[in-house]
Amino acid sequence: MQSFDQQLEHLVKEALREDIGDGDHSTLAVIPAGKKGKAVLKVKQDGILAGVAVAEKIFRQVEKDVVFHPFKKDGEPMKAGEKAFEVEATVHTILQCERLVLNCMQRMSGIATLTQRYVAQLKGYHTRLLDTRKTTPNFRLLEKEAVRIGGGTNHRFGLFDMIMLKDNHIDYAGGLEPAINQAWEYIQRKKPGLKIEVETRSVDDVKKVCAIGEGKVFRIMLDNFSPEQIRAALQVIDGRFETEASGGINLDTLKTYAETGVDYISVGGLIHQAQSLDLSLKASFE
Repeated sequence: MQSFDQQLEHLVKEALREDIGDGDHSTLAVIPAGKKGKAVLKVKQDGILAGVAVAEKIFRQVEKDVVFHPFKKDGEPMKAGEKAFEVEATVHTILQCERLVLNCMQRMSGIATLTQRYVAQLKGYHTRLLDTRKTTPNFRLLEKEAVRIGGGTNHRFGLFDMIMLKDNHIDYAGGLEPAINQAWEYIQRKKPGLKIEVETRSVDDVKKVCAIGEGKVFRIMLDNFSPEQIRAALQVIDGRFETEASGGINLDTLKTYAETGVDYISVGGLIHQAQSLDLSLKASFE
């Protein structure tokens, strides 16, 4: 798998290609090539800042010798009226990168801010917060990075880095036992070391996984279980597998689920329900 920087380079290249097309004609029409300038990233809404490091990489990918002065770091609280960074570069670079930088940082800051609210609710509990694959196509890299910046834990990145046997896999395979056994055999042949997680829909399912999954399954997902059902499932599991609660859990119900002692809670809403925060990049003549 490519590194984060390699994936980001590809994302930036394609995003700029989409935005610039055959030329940034607004800039080409009125700004002489080579003219230098400064711009500052202004915070207009309180929250958790995310994407400063990404912004620097975007500018440097277009113009490697930019001068980038960060005033705040990713993961720090930000207040309206503060400045996050200043960049010095050719004006063409600043204007070509402006919207991409803002789109990334506004989205990432919104996700990091919401994630931090969830994480704060889990303080003092054993349970850790996971994201999901419910992401924006071709933007997963930065959405999951924003969850990490906000204090959450990244679940699998895609279909390639973990086997997760969900309800449809299990039903198509003919049940829990054939699904688990076939997945285990596949790993031995094709991908030694790949981990298996299994979704369960009832305490009876949990009992079956415990009976047939020892040494094969590393985590049991408890999907759409009530807190009472999770407690019953945890008694059956008795620490033999990692556990993950999933399905419709939100800020209002998070603590109730954490009180069960489940290892992880996954929340798709960290990403798909987050609201972008207000930031702006403005020319500076100071």
